[in-house]
Amino acid sequence: MSERGSDFYDNNEVFETYMERRQGQDNANDTLERPVMLELVGDVTGKHILDLGCGDAKFAVELLGEKYNGLSYTGIEGSTNMVRAARKSVQGLNARIEQSYLEEWTYPVHSYDLAISRLAIHYIEDVESLFRKVYGALKKDGTFVFSVEHPVITSTLQPSGTRTNWIVDQYFVEGYREQQWLGGSIQKMHRTIESYYMALQEAGFRVEQLRESAPKRAEFVNEETYQRRRRIPLFLFLSARK
Repeated sequence: MSERGSDFYDNNEVFETYMERRQGQDNANDTLERPVMLELVGDVTGKHILDLGCGDAKFAVELLGEKYNGLSYTGIEGSTNMVRAARKSVQGLNARIEQSYLEEWTYPVHSYDLAISRLAIHYIEDVESLFRKVYGALKKDGTFVFSVEHPVITSTLQPSGTRTNWIVDQYFVEGYREQQWLGGSIQKMHRTIESYYMALQEAGFRVEQLRESAPKRAEFVNEETYQRRRRIPLFLFLSARK
């Protein structure tokens, strides 16, 4: 495809809409995705962290703060708008942001204790190659934790708006599927849970955990939103060790 997933956020209107939505009450990133990522990441004290598709790098501020006490952070991001926001986020921290597509960045070998990726890998077609690069960049016993849109979601992409039904179709037909989202058109890679799992194993990782964003009532202000989130898994998480 000619356009990468990160390019989508260089449409200024899309970028502004996305950033506004991230501030919304009970948004899915903060209620469903972030809590599970923090659980899987665990204690990062003294760790060198690599973040693939770091977005605005607000997660760096959290991981390098007193509560989690990470040692250093490298964020990789393709979107110019996101890179600009990320560099503002990490000012004064032991962090650097590099602008690159994930497929093209030069991964330094044996350099990181932890690699993370939040909702970026579903834009990548060749995850097998990406996972091999991440494996090489990690130190011995290093961990890789990532989230993607759940395959139930990527197999049922539809125009934006509140969903009322999810009809899984062509589940085992992998490939890019187009979605109208945030006022623009974007393509996301649909692949099965099995494919993610097997790609990690084939890269050399030992898969340790698989999660599916089951909602917790304490994370939500609105009861109706909580009940709606119980209907379908929005996100898939995998944690693996080198």
